[in-house]
Amino acid sequence: MSKKCEICGKGQVSGNNVSHSNRHTRRKWNANIQEVRINDNGTARKAKVCTKCLRSGKVERAI
Repeated sequence: MSKKCEICGKGQVSGNNVSHSNRHTRRKWNANIQEVRINDNGTARKAKVCTKCLRSGKVERAI
């Protein structure tokens, strides 16, 4: 499953966990991607969309 928004392209980013003793281990932050039904030029289809795009109204949900 792709962890990337089809609308804005937001995806997974990586960085480090830093412990109290300053040891660094790699970790990742996943975008909050939801699979929803959207209207795409009058037709309904499923798309993987981040919640920021859903809240801001960049996507019209299908019923």
